[in-house]
Amino acid sequence: ISVVLYFRLVNSRVWSVNGHLNKALSKGPLTTTWIWNLHSDAHDFDLQQGSVALITRKVFSSNIAHLSLVFFWLGGMHLNGAYFSNYSAWLKDPKHSLPSAHNVWSLVGQDILNSDVGGYFQGIYITSGLFQLWRSEGLVTQVHLKYACAASLIGTIISCCGSYYHMHVKWSTVSFYKKFKSLSIHHSAVLFGLGSLSWCGHLIHISVPLNRLLDSGVDPSQMPCPQDLLSLDLMRSEMMESGFGIGSSDYLSILGFAGTLAQCKLLNPSTGSVFLGQVAAHHFSIGVVFIMGSIIGIRYRSYHRIGEKISRATAPLANSWHAQLSINLAITGSLSIAFAHIVYAIPVYPYCASDYPTVLCLFTHHMWIGGKLIVGAGAHASIFMIRDMHCYSKNYCNSFILQLILNHRDVIIANLVWVSVANGFHSFGLYIHNDTLQALGRPEDIFSDNSIQLKPVFAAWVQSLGIVSFDIEVLDGKVVRLTQELGTADFMVHHIHAFTIHTTLLILLKGVVNARSSRLVNDKLELGFRYPCDGPGRGGTCQISPWDHIYLAVFWMYNSLSVVLFHYFWKMESDVWGVYDTSSQKIMHISGGDFSVNSGTINGWLRDLLWSQAAQVIQSYGTSISGYGLIFIGAH
Repeated sequence: ISVVLYFRLVNSRVWSVNGHLNKALSKGPLTTTWIWNLHSDAHDFDLQQGSVALITRKVFSSNIAHLSLVFFWLGGMHLNGAYFSNYSAWLKDPKHSLPSAHNVWSLVGQDILNSDVGGYFQGIYITSGLFQLWRSEGLVTQVHLKYACAASLIGTIISCCGSYYHMHVKWSTVSFYKKFKSLSIHHSAVLFGLGSLSWCGHLIHISVPLNRLLDSGVDPSQMPCPQDLLSLDLMRSEMMESGFGIGSSDYLSILGFAGTLAQCKLLNPSTGSVFLGQVAAHHFSIGVVFIMGSIIGIRYRSYHRIGEKISRATAPLANSWHAQLSINLAITGSLSIAFAHIVYAIPVYPYCASDYPTVLCLFTHHMWIGGKLIVGAGAHASIFMIRDMHCYSKNYCNSFILQLILNHRDVIIANLVWVSVANGFHSFGLYIHNDTLQALGRPEDIFSDNSIQLKPVFAAWVQSLGIVSFDIEVLDGKVVRLTQELGTADFMVHHIHAFTIHTTLLILLKGVVNARSSRLVNDKLELGFRYPCDGPGRGGTCQISPWDHIYLAVFWMYNSLSVVLFHYFWKMESDVWGVYDTSSQKIMHISGGDFSVNSGTINGWLRDLLWSQAAQVIQSYGTSISGYGLIFIGAH
């Protein structure tokens, strides 16, 4: 009987029937709302029939199920690296070999996608940065990748079984699934700090010695096992002394802390990345800060009444799934965008900075991830305002901070409106001015470094403080890091960024603060998160629901990040990426430094970037990059 019951719970015949998740769907497609509800209600636990315990159990189980996908994703990457890649050849010569973990079969000519990546290997050139990440972790043989794959698959199985067990087998109360509520933010900070300290120890005892041996030219197959490096006798042996030394001065130089402060800012000359010892010191500092911060926070909360006031103010946020999800999405999205900029400004992974396509893909990937997560934060903040925020009167809600924001929402939105409008008119006005005068044959009257200059004063002041190093760092003839003085073209495009970011923020914030009511529709709270337009019946109600705001915010997020990515790609290949010519002592940039000259006009962006740089994919037929050509044509 139990087997039949379990099968019924996972049988698609049960949950695929219209009306299983929401009885209103069983009436059929009376309006277009039925179509949207058919897709959304399956994922909306709050609207489905069931108790709070059932909703909590679904959230808890779905979290574990999503964790299994992450483990499976990691397992797949390590599986390809262990069995189908040229990782061993790349470790021996990372400067002249390209990473590859995919080999296309010779089926109907598809093997044309394979290219010569070096090391007598034919495959697709991958730009995920995994090889550089594995090297920095100390994974130096394919056996280690197999171990990592096996561990990931074990985590996948455990997560899947745990998700099914907590959803369909163990029918517990709500308190069981809120067992982590006892873990306050201070406990989480301690756990995060201990994890950071643990990773610091791994870097010091495993990654640094193995990477030192790799830099010295030792074959990975001849290296000691990572667990043997934890043996004190082996670390003191003659082999390791000659390899990387155990004296204080030798070890500090290997970790990257020898010499003056200016010398510590330089990259590892062997890998073109930050010394792993400095990365370990970073994790050590982060761990200490989080642990000490949690201890200070607990003591401060115990001896001061302000802690009690903060707890009362944030109680509605702590007791809402949507509020917690919104906060975490906003933090994670912001960290993803920050990492996108750090990955090229402070190259951490060995040989990553000299692999230009990989740097570009990492930047693009993390920018898109960050943008989508921040829009998701706005969506769940709107749902929280509708479903989990309770107001007992016009001027009293269960959170006085949120009530204060709602009381001043018109002022907040009005300020964002005039900032966005003024920024948009002025920033685009500069480009229209330049295009117009260039068409009239008056180049001396346009805004550029050679005529009317608009220098970024504050950015130049920050660069003058000595925080940024202007040293040119080269690895095997390729520029890995270079800082230039910003000019008029940078000033103009950064104001475009300010306009698009403020507009996206305006739409998201307006959707949140007007989620419960607005001057046009005062019964939004009863209508919910999503509802169709009523047309002219109530003065034209399109683009007023919180969901419509999210839809428009996605559009502006796409606009914002598209300009960021175009700017990044053109700026890097014009002024940073290139080859250093020792005979002439000059840097030969990929596009010849045309960014500051041509990016001051809209026509320049269309002609010199979007059209000129598309020549490779347009002419890619019959080459190993023809797949990119098909994607390019399909996207258009």
